[in-house]
Amino acid sequence: MANSTTQRKLARRHLATILERLTAVRDIQRPPKGWIRAIRDALGMSAEQLGHRMRLGQSTIAELEKGEVSGTTSLATLERAAEALGCRLVYTLLPERSLDEMVREQALKVAERQVRSTAHTMELEKQGVAKERVDEEIRRIAEELMRTEPRSLWQER
Repeated sequence: MANSTTQRKLARRHLATILERLTAVRDIQRPPKGWIRAIRDALGMSAEQLGHRMRLGQSTIAELEKGEVSGTTSLATLERAAEALGCRLVYTLLPERSLDEMVREQALKVAERQVRSTAHTMELEKQGVAKERVDEEIRRIAEELMRTEPRSLWQER
């Protein structure tokens, strides 16, 4: 268990380093008519010419470009178009916040759910605990969850 947790933490650190280099592209917006059309136009290439390179008809290229804008074009098709345009498709998921923050936030949610449930039961039995003690227990459990990182951390309940 500890070995897989250690490996997961090392993998997260490695991935965080890679993702950190991509933060500059976070604000890049897709051109209104899509990347395929923008690059094709910038190269002075017609839809017919791109179609010839991809072994597709001109009307299929128009559908491909519309599909890119609407988000329905597959990655495989985008990759073919990129290659035909002399480009490389770069695909990534950029987390909104650091991966460590995401794990920490989830651990706190799980810990709070566990502690609040127990605290509620104790209150019903007239054995309530001070808010400070509840908060302290949430932090303690969250720290343990962050240390061990069980897969159940992401289990929806």
